[in-house]
Amino acid sequence: MHAMWKPQKFKSIYLLATLYVFTLTIPSATSVYWAFGDQLLDHSNAFSLLPHSAWRDAAVILMLIHQVIDFLCYLSHIGLVKTKWFSASNFQFITFGFACTPLYFVWEKVVGMHDTKSICLRAVCRLPVVIPIWFLAIIFPFFGPINSAVGSLLVSFTVYIIPALAHMFTYKSASARKNAAEKPPFFLPSWTAVYALNTFTVIWVLVIGFGLGGWASMANFIKQVDTFGLFAKCYQCPPSPSSVHH
Repeated sequence: MHAMWKPQKFKSIYLLATLYVFTLTIPSATSVYWAFGDQLLDHSNAFSLLPHSAWRDAAVILMLIHQVIDFLCYLSHIGLVKTKWFSASNFQFITFGFACTPLYFVWEKVVGMHDTKSICLRAVCRLPVVIPIWFLAIIFPFFGPINSAVGSLLVSFTVYIIPALAHMFTYKSASARKNAAEKPPFFLPSWTAVYALNTFTVIWVLVIGFGLGGWASMANFIKQVDTFGLFAKCYQCPPSPSSVHH
């Protein structure tokens, strides 16, 4: 995709971005799961479980600031904001923009804007993609159970199973392996080791991710389906004291 300025650096940047995200998600996820455990099965909004305090309010504010900065980074990525603080080289993966980029390209192709040189015009052209997604996020605040089901049933295939099988199929012949643009890495000294790793990945994700994960996410989804509501003012928040007395 032309949004990637240096495709040859994709793997290293992806690895570094993943490690960076882990430093953000692993500590917070571990602490919240340690504190609340199974309550998180039917409370995808973890903030609703935290006691009302200045610390919780600060966490919500910092999360909003994080989203604003991410949006500015994304604008920098498409060329609408040019500052040394929000350079695209420093922020390679902005989740929303990264996930929606294929939709942007398809939409620009549909409306005939894929060849335009105007960044502002392309940004305006992408609004019909952004606004419905934003509106749907407000309508359906119960995205957590849906995301869990999608992750186990679909992402397991698109991220792990299909790529591993495609790699094995592509290099199944001796000539393809001999002429491969990228040889096995140093920690996998042979193609046999590569195929063994791919096979293990396919079986493991198929059984654990798709099988057990799919069963757990669907069971959790069915358990919560009666609590879903559109345009919830505070999704899964505990009732206020005044409403309890009434």
